[in-house]
Amino acid sequence: MTEELNLIIDDVESGMGKAIVHLEVELTKIRAGKASPAMLEGIMVDYYGAPTPIQQVANVSVLDARTISIQPWEKKMLAAIEKAIMQANIGITPQNDGNQIRLFMPPLTEERRKEMVKKAAAEGEQTKVAIRNIRREGIEQVKKLQKDGLSEDASKDAEKAIQEITDKYINLVEKHLSVKEKEIMTV
Repeated sequence: MTEELNLIIDDVESGMGKAIVHLEVELTKIRAGKASPAMLEGIMVDYYGAPTPIQQVANVSVLDARTISIQPWEKKMLAAIEKAIMQANIGITPQNDGNQIRLFMPPLTEERRKEMVKKAAAEGEQTKVAIRNIRREGIEQVKKLQKDGLSEDASKDAEKAIQEITDKYINLVEKHLSVKEKEIMTV
């Protein structure tokens, strides 16, 4: 029976770890006034009829703290890339010079920074909900094992272990959010 408990606890920890990784990815997409190629992740370009990530049809690089350069490998892709960026609605208008596309990051206003912090907090809250759902599912699995003959003490110990893991990951979410908030609010 303890092997099954260990599997449940491992699954819980693994699921919560994935939730944290997802949060980290989402937080990198929230820009803090600095140019980052991660802002373009998830934007798909129509490449000969197939939706393709920008990074696979062009070289994306950061020229300075506020400028991203997109150099397509085929010149005729300029219009398609520009259109994809406009449709993605990332709040930046692409500048096309005929050879490459430049994205200039506007400086963030205080109001916009507060919106970004709220967006980051919303992502954090979604991650916390996911972590709590994983905890609930893990505890339900432990209770099923208890009905199948697992001792009450072993069941309580497993639930306590799951709660400790949950607390650890919730604290991790809080740390990520405070770091991101500090990054966004720094002028």
